[in-house]
Amino acid sequence: MSFLNIIAAIFAFGVLILIHELGHFILAKLNDVKVEEFAIGMGPKLLSINGKETQYSIRVLPIGGYVKMLGDETKSNDPRAFNNKSSARRLSIVIAGPLMNLVLAAVLFFAVGMANGILLPKISAVVKNSPAQKAGIKVGDTITKINNSHVGTWEDVSLYIAFNKGESVKVAVKNNNAVKNLVIVPEYNKKEGRYLIGIAPEVVQKPSILQGTSYGANETVTMIKSAYLSLKMIFQGKASVKDVSGPVSIIKVTGAAANAGFMALINFIAFLSAQLGVLNLLPIPALDGGYVFLFIFQMITGKKVDDDKIGIVNTIGFALLMLLMVVVTIKDIMYPIKF
Repeated sequence: MSFLNIIAAIFAFGVLILIHELGHFILAKLNDVKVEEFAIGMGPKLLSINGKETQYSIRVLPIGGYVKMLGDETKSNDPRAFNNKSSARRLSIVIAGPLMNLVLAAVLFFAVGMANGILLPKISAVVKNSPAQKAGIKVGDTITKINNSHVGTWEDVSLYIAFNKGESVKVAVKNNNAVKNLVIVPEYNKKEGRYLIGIAPEVVQKPSILQGTSYGANETVTMIKSAYLSLKMIFQGKASVKDVSGPVSIIKVTGAAANAGFMALINFIAFLSAQLGVLNLLPIPALDGGYVFLFIFQMITGKKVDDDKIGIVNTIGFALLMLLMVVVTIKDIMYPIKF
């Protein structure tokens, strides 16, 4: 693992953690919750600055961060304590972190699209004798749906083909208001190491602000779909722990992205930010999504769950997450990612 890989990973993780925790911090302040510490990183402090009521710190391990609020771990009678705020206010604070990651992803994808151009799901070339040509796809066709799922970006096309793993796909294409419904069987390309149908997208080299904004939003939605499909495959038994990237793999891929250029790194950070946003919204104890589920439950039922019980469940959830982290790290070492 090179020095560049580590530096690029620290930069990427730092950006993701900062934006995520900033979301919690801003909503805590807007809801008049006292924030005792805003930390980037975990473990011993490298640097700390004391503000009016908040300590700002950078810690040695760039693998997380936190916003420590009065009353978020132990009960407090202070009206500014987190535990004394309504479920709706606490929900807004908790959900702000993941949402900020999704917003960051959209902004970064916008920047990448404006700098590098954007790829549209409109066909600019069809490979001779390819599955696409055999099915009847022509230059100028725009792919609108794959397996009845909406296609908004070229990444959607790549995503749906990749997740079908060579199985036939139903493709809806549009050209001059005429719609065709086709069935295509992707072929495995050994050189590319993936399934392809033999088409190339139309490229907009200098997109407008509106096109760039649409691209940023659509790419973020595509990444959300990607996370959902990945989780679906795991629960269906179509993917295993070998398919889950741990910290070692992420560091390597981040380094590879940095080697490919600054915008490639920004694009990968956008991808990670979207994935982080989605994963943090899963209803798992110790994750933001666990709290989101809890506070919505309390808002619907009007019943408040005892804070001590929440603490016990979160401790168990955190322990299981750490165990998963150890497992995927061992997997990374045993089955190293190759480029």
